[in-house]
Amino acid sequence: MNLDELKGNWKQIKGAAKQQWGELTDDELTEAEGDRERLIGLVQERYGKAREEAEREVDDFLKRNS
Repeated sequence: MNLDELKGNWKQIKGAAKQQWGELTDDELTEAEGDRERLIGLVQERYGKAREEAEREVDDFLKRNS
């Protein structure tokens, strides 16, 4: 999924993201607006994960939900 597709489908994908990362708020997910880098940063910050681990999680999530 390219960046434009991700942003265009974000409202549908946001629910799945909320299930995956329940500690992220609706506001945070809305603010991310399908921005991969922002989502990685949120996961990294909220869950205390290393950058590489957060990237892998987000990329796996995006592959499953594209």
